[in-house]
Amino acid sequence: MLYEARTTHVRAEPRRVFRHRFPLWLVDLDALPRLPRPLRPLARFLPRDHVRPAGADGARSIRGDLERELAAHGLELGGGRVLMLTQARSLGHVFNPLTVYWCRDAAGEPLCTVAEVHNTYGGRHRYLLRPDAAGRAEAAKDFYVSPFLPLDGHYRMLLPEPDPDPGPGGAARLHLSVRLELPGGPAFTATVTGTGRPAGPAALLRATVRHPFATFAVSLRIRTQGVRLWLRGLPVHPRPGRATQP
Repeated sequence: MLYEARTTHVRAEPRRVFRHRFPLWLVDLDALPRLPRPLRPLARFLPRDHVRPAGADGARSIRGDLERELAAHGLELGGGRVLMLTQARSLGHVFNPLTVYWCRDAAGEPLCTVAEVHNTYGGRHRYLLRPDAAGRAEAAKDFYVSPFLPLDGHYRMLLPEPDPDPGPGGAARLHLSVRLELPGGPAFTATVTGTGRPAGPAALLRATVRHPFATFAVSLRIRTQGVRLWLRGLPVHPRPGRATQP
C-alpha cells in the first residue's frame, strides 16, 4: 500500500505549525515489494535503515531484528504478520522520524505496536506499546529527539492499524498522531493523515513525480525549523552525555 501522506507538526510554545507531504509505504515484512530493476532506486527497504549494527550479525533482516527485540520482552511473534509503515529509501537517501510496526501473533491476534523513532543525530529508539482497541497508547519519553524539548514528559499516541487491503477500488485511510505532554501541558503534536492505494510501478512513478526528493525534503525541513527556533533564542537542551549541543 502506498499512501499520499501529510504530516502536520504543531509546537505549543512558541506556537509554530509546519506541514509537508510525502509518500508512505505500508508493507508486510514477509513480502517486501519487488519492483522492476529500473525503479528500485526509487524505493528500497534496507535493514541498515532500521536495524542497529550488530557485528557479524549486522546484516539481519528487519523482521529478524524486531523478533529478537520482542523476545527480549517476552513476546513471541511465532510466524505472525508484521506490517511496517515507513518511508522507503529513495535515490540513496532516507530519514524516517517515525516508523510504525503492527505485530500480530501466529493466531492473527494483535500482539503489540512498535513506534521506532529516529533523530537527526543518527540515533534510533523503539517504544514497545500495548494500544487499546482504538489504537491509543502512552509511553514515557526516554529518547532525545529535539534540542528544543526536554527529555522528560510522556507521549500520548493514536496508532490504529491500517487496513492493508481495502478491497477493489477502495481507498485506505490513515490517521495517526503523537502528542508530547510536559508537566505544564501539551508541548508538541504531530499528526499523519493520508489516503492509500495499492502500490505498483505506476503508483510509485506518480508519487515520485508529485514529491521528488521527498526523503531529502523531510530532513531539510526539520533542520530548517530547528534553525528558525534557534534564531528566536529558544533554550537548547543538551543531548545526554554531552556538555554542549552542536
